[in-house]
Amino acid sequence: MEHHQVAIYLGAMAVGGILGWLAPSAGPGLEHLINPTLGALLFVTFLQVPAAELLRSLRDGRFLAAVLVVNFAVVPVVVAALFAFLPDDQAVRVGVLLVLLCPCVDYVIVFSGLAGAANRRLLAATPLLLIGQMLLLPVFLYLFMGSELADIVEVGPFLRAFLFLIGIPLALAWTVQRQSQRVSEAATTTMVPLMALTLITVVASQIPKLDGNLTDVAPVVPCYVVFLLVIPVLGFLVARLFRLDVPSTRAVVFTGATRNSLVVLPLALALPERYAAASAMVVTQTLVEVMGMVIYVRVVPWLVPEREGVPNS
Repeated sequence: MEHHQVAIYLGAMAVGGILGWLAPSAGPGLEHLINPTLGALLFVTFLQVPAAELLRSLRDGRFLAAVLVVNFAVVPVVVAALFAFLPDDQAVRVGVLLVLLCPCVDYVIVFSGLAGAANRRLLAATPLLLIGQMLLLPVFLYLFMGSELADIVEVGPFLRAFLFLIGIPLALAWTVQRQSQRVSEAATTTMVPLMALTLITVVASQIPKLDGNLTDVAPVVPCYVVFLLVIPVLGFLVARLFRLDVPSTRAVVFTGATRNSLVVLPLALALPERYAAASAMVVTQTLVEVMGMVIYVRVVPWLVPEREGVPNS
C-alpha cells in the first residue's frame, strides 16, 4: 500500500466524489466523521514522533522563524496579489481570505511526512501557527475588507481544533509508545488506509455543499491553483534564506501551501446570510488543496532533492 499510496489516494478522492454526488443527503453525517477520522490519522502519525524529538524541535529557532515568515509574511503578499483577480463579491472574497490566510495544523503533518519533510518539526510549530492566525486574521481581514468583518474571528474553533486534532491524539500516542512498542509499530501500518478513509470522508461530505454555488466557485478555482503553484517556489527561497536542510525545506513548502480549511469552515458558516457563499469558497479550497497535496507528495521531493539542502549548523 505504501508503494502505491498516491494511486490509492487519487482513487479515494474519486470514490468520495462519486459518493457525494450520488448520495448528497449523507453529507451532513459524513461531515461529523471528519474530525474523528482525521484525529485517528494524526494519532497514528504521532506514534512515530518520540516526545524527546518533539521537544528538541521546539528549540529549532531558524526553522520556526522560516515557518512564521512564510505563513504570516509571504502568504499574505501572495493573497494580496490574487485578491485583485477575485470576483467583486464580498462573500466570495471573505471566504477566500478566511481560508488562504490561515495555515494548516492537521493533515499537513501527514502529507509532509509522506514527502520526506520534517513533519515532527511542523508538529512542534503548530501552537505558534494557531496563535499567530488567531491574532493576525482580524488584522488581515481589516486590511483587506475594512472594519465590518474584522471582529468575526472566534477563538473557539481554533482551540477545539488544537485539542481534538493535536492535543488528545498526541497524548494518546505518547501513552501507547510508553506502554508497548509492538502495538505502536503495528498501529503505524494503518496509515495509508486511514489517509484514504479521511480523503473519502472529506470529499464526500463537501461535494454536496457546492451544489448551487458553481457559478461563484468557478472563478476562484484558478486562484487556488495559482496559489499552490507559487508557494512552493517562495517557500523554497525562504528556506534557503534561513539555510535549512532538505527535510526542513520541504516542511516549509508544505506549511505554506496547506491551509486551515477544516477549522475556518465553522467561521464561514457562522457569517450573516449575505455572506452565505463564503463557506462554498472554503469547501472549494479544501477539494483543490487535497488534490494538490497528493501531487505535492511526488513533486516536492523533486523540487527539493537531497543535493539541494544546506546543512543546519
